[in-house]
Amino acid sequence: MENMVHITESTIGRRYAGWFIKNTERNQRIYDVLKHHMPLPQTSKKTASPITATPTSTSDAQGKVPRTGGQKVAWGGAKCPGPSYRAAQGYLYFHLLLSSRRFQFTPTVATMKLDLLLNNVQYIMWEFYGFPYILSVYQTIEMWATRLLALAQLVTLSISAPPGFPSSGNGLWFNTTANVWAKEWLPIGNGYLAATVPGGTTYEATQLNIESLWTGGPLSDPTYNGGNKQAADQLSTAQIMDQIRQTIFQSSTGDIDTISQLTTDAGAYGSYASAGYLISRIDTAGSVSNYGRYLDLDQGIARTIWTQTGTTYVRTTICSHPTRACTQHITSTVARGPVPSLPDLSYSFSTAQESGLPPPNITCLDSSTLLIRGNVEPSSGMVYELLARLQTVPVSNKSQTPQCVQYPVPFGSPPNATLLVTAGTAREAWISWVGDTEYSMDTGNAASDYSFRGPDPHSSLVSLISSPSLQSTSFSSILSEHVADYKAGLTDKFSLSLGQTPVLNVPTNAIKNSYQIDVGNKYLEWLLFNYGRYMLFSSSRGALPANLQGKWANGYSNAWSADYHSNINIQMNYWAAEMTNLDVTIPLFDYFEKTWAPRGAYTAQVLYNISRGWVTHNEMNIFGHTGMKGPGDTASWADYPESNAWMMIHVWDHFDFTNDVAWWKAQGWPLLKGVASFHLDKLIPDLHFNDSTLVVSPCNSPEQPLITFGCAHSQQLIWQLFNAIEKGFAASGDTDTAFLAEVQAKRAKMDKGIHIGSWGQLQEWKMDRDDPSDTHRHLSHLIGLYPGYAITGYDPAAQGTLTKQQVIDAATISLIHRGNGTGPDADSGWEKAWRAAAWAQLGNASEFYHELSYAINRNFGPSLFSLYDPLDSDPIFQIDANLAYPAALLNALIQVPDVASYSTPLTITLLPALPKQWPAGSIKGARIRGGMTLDLEWKNGKPVGASLTTDVNVVSRNVLVVYGSKTLASFKTSSGVTRSITGF
Repeated sequence: MENMVHITESTIGRRYAGWFIKNTERNQRIYDVLKHHMPLPQTSKKTASPITATPTSTSDAQGKVPRTGGQKVAWGGAKCPGPSYRAAQGYLYFHLLLSSRRFQFTPTVATMKLDLLLNNVQYIMWEFYGFPYILSVYQTIEMWATRLLALAQLVTLSISAPPGFPSSGNGLWFNTTANVWAKEWLPIGNGYLAATVPGGTTYEATQLNIESLWTGGPLSDPTYNGGNKQAADQLSTAQIMDQIRQTIFQSSTGDIDTISQLTTDAGAYGSYASAGYLISRIDTAGSVSNYGRYLDLDQGIARTIWTQTGTTYVRTTICSHPTRACTQHITSTVARGPVPSLPDLSYSFSTAQESGLPPPNITCLDSSTLLIRGNVEPSSGMVYELLARLQTVPVSNKSQTPQCVQYPVPFGSPPNATLLVTAGTAREAWISWVGDTEYSMDTGNAASDYSFRGPDPHSSLVSLISSPSLQSTSFSSILSEHVADYKAGLTDKFSLSLGQTPVLNVPTNAIKNSYQIDVGNKYLEWLLFNYGRYMLFSSSRGALPANLQGKWANGYSNAWSADYHSNINIQMNYWAAEMTNLDVTIPLFDYFEKTWAPRGAYTAQVLYNISRGWVTHNEMNIFGHTGMKGPGDTASWADYPESNAWMMIHVWDHFDFTNDVAWWKAQGWPLLKGVASFHLDKLIPDLHFNDSTLVVSPCNSPEQPLITFGCAHSQQLIWQLFNAIEKGFAASGDTDTAFLAEVQAKRAKMDKGIHIGSWGQLQEWKMDRDDPSDTHRHLSHLIGLYPGYAITGYDPAAQGTLTKQQVIDAATISLIHRGNGTGPDADSGWEKAWRAAAWAQLGNASEFYHELSYAINRNFGPSLFSLYDPLDSDPIFQIDANLAYPAALLNALIQVPDVASYSTPLTITLLPALPKQWPAGSIKGARIRGGMTLDLEWKNGKPVGASLTTDVNVVSRNVLVVYGSKTLASFKTSSGVTRSITGF
């Protein structure tokens, strides 16, 4: 059989594995259990000491879910790694197969399971074979395992990617079906809808998402008020705030234990919820061969291909932005002869795999369309609806058309229906689905009583499913329209090469499993870059921005609600958007305008006694949750009124990159002005040091427990915000010069958040309270290094008396002491991606690459999803590292930090931290501040060509182009001019 290698007892079984088989009865028991995918028994005839776990709790989307770590098992007094039951299961099964007379050995199985032996062999020996923990025996097995691994790699090399996989290598492919959702399923999406595909054959369960499907909010609880105080509490809360500030300033250590009086119960905060599963069945029989599944990143297509009884089946799934629908297509071919007809097909909808989501009503809208309608909560909550229409290419004009069958159900159960295609009547079939909810951002304001309720989605969905594009008699036209839109928005405008060679004979999971820190793999690193851009593009072109999981979530209640954490996570999601030429940020800004700003103005008034502007805090849902989330001592992550300021840096960046004056006047400037107005009133005199500066108080550096004043993160952000106001004022058309003058005056007086502490560090707080052993996941006080510029572009004339080199050195010391992104508080990918970007900003190529490769090795799963807890059997998918990865990588190749004033030249640094692993490569279509586009090529570790093209009608800027210590060009931009850079 193709892609299958036959191995007999004489070649491997007797020599390498036969000696494992010592107890037939026990082996048969284990085999029976493993064959049915059951967990391994946790006791055996030789009972080991109990496994002990040391739980640690942390407190945010980067570390709030309690984790179990430090598992150890005592073996004869020796401490050895705790057992991995999944690994032991797979490995024992492998050895049982090896011991049989003849078996079919699939290379992927060997690769995936053999490489786990060395971590689990001690446990296997003790639990199942009665071996004591003897070093010499372990070394013997290690030797043979190494040989088996080498064999597995040789066998794997004989496999090739499935037919249709892009020759560019731009995609992910596998030769086994998916099991664990976060590790193995493949994502598709158009912004409005998303889906993950496991790659089944006769049975396919496609997991569905609708971007606005949330529990909670006013649609669930009419009393929900965004986690805010009552209006009657404004005066008393203002008095409490004054007391807190007074206590902080009068404290010798400049802090306070709690500000719990400012927090409010979150109420019906809710969670992003999955929308159930589309179940596709095809009535085929016989063993499956030539199996493959892949995600084509050149075209945005998920595809599964397999052969049964001489017929090859191809299932293709897309989510198209032009149609606002997802479509799944099935067809078949034979080696010789005409296209065969399809066997019986059925399509149904199920919530059985999603605990919590109430079963909806499933009825027949017409003879070819399912209507799926329900509430996201059992007795109330948001209404959602899906319409799924089935179409076919009939065998003849007389062929039976698809049928929608309404099945009888038990009394009291919701109605159920299924779409059917009869065998022999169709050569192709495809089902398209559209979906929506009654949610609307347009009613998230005081005039609508913050109802967030829009029109019933039914009529608009009927219009969508009946659109000319979806009514086409050809799936190829739907596919062509999707691919054209996909290429125009994602792949045509920007491209990156790292000098990679496509690897078409090793599955993606095997490539990932063999990845080594500091050694790397150019192909995988390039692929992850493209994958990050793909995921942002596919999850952010709807009405709502990409959340903590983009738009992909497989649970009814997801980790951290799959919400919008705004002290790093939502920012990271969009770091790469502008520079890699993705037009995806407007939904983000609409979200700010319609869900943050309206109720945020109320929060500013009742919580801070400020009547200008608006404020939000760290955790945000889609229902305007602007209050300080509590109750209790949640300050470390909830006390974050600078969330609005950080997000306004993204608003400013969009204008700085595009010079879209019409958008700036209509949306960008009003957002920025509102946030700046709030912070103008929130800054207060420093009454601790009495140094005539203005500071924030109380403040928490994100996720840190210390409640104090003058947090470096806050001060740097607000300073950058005020600079953006000054730079953008002229283009805004605003005539409020008194406002501009106030911004300039308070900017001059405010503490800039740049102080050097007792051990040479850049202080995280105005008080010198930094701990050299603190490896906290956040780099909050280094925000001015990356992604900001308060440190990178430090100017003594505007920011203080230190020299720029002193500030850079202090930031470097802080970054070193912050560790590698694995600490007692978290072990997530996003913290490593941030560190990689920061090291690149410092021009340290080796540390940049070490951190980037460490993140890939440790936190990216077999399907290249970023996993919060990668060692868990069912880990949490957290998208921010996926989306931050392209930005971190690009920061090693091109740097153009913002500047405080238009009078300061933009400095474009080429290859500032190019690692030796990427000696040659190119970039085409990178966007640059000031409305420029950059193409760059390098060979032998040095640039060999670069060109800059300036947009039409831009603000003229002074520009420096730098490589190493050499200035290659110095010029003033002119509209529409292309300039070649030479003199490398």
